[in-house]
Amino acid sequence: MKQELQEFLKPFQRHDKDNGSPEVQIAILSFEISLLQSHLEAHSNDIDAKRSLLKKVARRRKYLKYLKDNSLERYTLVSKKLKLKI
Repeated sequence: MKQELQEFLKPFQRHDKDNGSPEVQIAILSFEISLLQSHLEAHSNDIDAKRSLLKKVARRRKYLKYLKDNSLERYTLVSKKLKLKI
């Protein structure tokens, strides 16, 4: 799973050890959101997972808003790569 995450993050990283840029944080949250969504498909009554999913979606939304306010071109690039609605 860790290897999958590293491969998922490569297009968003500015350098090899980049874990803190908004683009990478959004990508990490998107990866975790997709894992939680697949978990919830099988376990629809898992209330803790639902709450965790909502928290991650809200955190990703905050990062996207920050990126949109500060760098619109990076925001559109990340949105297109992750296939998010703009």
